[in-house]
Amino acid sequence: MTRRPSRRTFRPRLDEMVSSIRKNIITGTIEPDQFLPSEKQLAEQYGLSVQSVRKGLELLVADELIIKIPKIGSKVVDPAHKSAVTIRIGYLPTIPDDADIHRLIAMFHQEHPNIHVEAVPLASFSYELMKPYLQSGMLDVTTLNYDHFMQFSNNASLHELEALDRQEGIYPFLSDAFTEDGQLRIQPFVFSPLVVCYNRSHFIQSGLQEPNSSWSWQRLFDTAASLTIPNERVGFHCYFSTHNRASIILLQSGGAFERQENGRLKLSGTRMMEAIRDIRDIYKNSPKLPNSLMDWETQRLDMFRQGKLSIAIMSYFTLNHLRNTELDYDIAPLPHSGIPLTLLLNIGLAINARSKNKEAAKKLVDYVTSPKAQLAIRQNTCSLPALVTAAEWRGQETPGINLPSRHSLFREIIPSYRLPSELNITFGESIELYKELRLYWAGLKGEEDLCEAVEGIGV
Repeated sequence: MTRRPSRRTFRPRLDEMVSSIRKNIITGTIEPDQFLPSEKQLAEQYGLSVQSVRKGLELLVADELIIKIPKIGSKVVDPAHKSAVTIRIGYLPTIPDDADIHRLIAMFHQEHPNIHVEAVPLASFSYELMKPYLQSGMLDVTTLNYDHFMQFSNNASLHELEALDRQEGIYPFLSDAFTEDGQLRIQPFVFSPLVVCYNRSHFIQSGLQEPNSSWSWQRLFDTAASLTIPNERVGFHCYFSTHNRASIILLQSGGAFERQENGRLKLSGTRMMEAIRDIRDIYKNSPKLPNSLMDWETQRLDMFRQGKLSIAIMSYFTLNHLRNTELDYDIAPLPHSGIPLTLLLNIGLAINARSKNKEAAKKLVDYVTSPKAQLAIRQNTCSLPALVTAAEWRGQETPGINLPSRHSLFREIIPSYRLPSELNITFGESIELYKELRLYWAGLKGEEDLCEAVEGIGV
């Protein structure tokens, strides 16, 4: 039955028509070069007069979504001449290597030519830096990791990220990490555990057994000492004071931080303090680097590629810097101090709740987490896609991609994955905590002063 026009409901029904057609064009439901129903058909469908339908179509013409061809009809604009909509995705510097994001955007555009995606590199991230990008609508989509998620959570600002639907095919533990109060705020995209990466030729030449899941940290240090050749190469070196590496050593050795009755951190006389002492001993036993190598983190990969470093702690993301080499390398689980745990690095995509192009943004997020795009990540990078079937794909590997022979190791060690929040500290507390721990590990602060400083965080 045809709805009769009513002046009282004219505007809502006109808005409904325009919004519905706009959405269908943006998302590709109505294909480019396709004609809309006739003005008379639209009038009957939405309960409007033909004159009102014409006014609505003029709005779509102004948006450059359609063109009106006299005596023929309204035709959807061909994006080869004019893109229907532009969305912007912000990404951190590592994302092109971590997920081959530019390839995925090109693939997306082939299937959705009416949606233009502009990739916006972000120099760094903090909630305070990201806030104006979101509130101004400058970004429609952005890549975020677990630390970023916790910053939004601690600032009670997760509502600034659009609630998303969980995808059944994605590893549940990845979606759980980005969920609060039953709402998924970031769609998992790629992930990685921390692992040991080692030069196999160094072990073979030295007649040493390659690392395996039974290794303790002491076993690693002893082996590294045997691999070290003065003035030629370093067996192993790592700054455990970085946030991720310090977190995993503390989780392995100390479990979680205890709390005082007033809710503040407790350190003196706890198991965690013992773990912190152990890390200090690690530093004492680590090889001393010459001044030219003091900026070790930025040179670590180059040193490993050149054969100047035998063992390193890396993620699957970092392995992408080795994928175009002929280096004979492999990976193994992290050593441990009785509890085999590793840190989970989780990267996802979030939609700006203020975006004016949410439908197009959702289309992009759904695409890059689809089986086709996720398999492209698996076949063209060393990274791990969030989709189970893609991550665990078995087939002919892409020629020229130098994968470790134990690439599937991640699946065996899933039960060992842990998040930094399991230390029972907030993101804000962790910033202050690691400032104090670095001083202690460097021998610039005593244990009593450390405990007093840590237990006073937030005062």
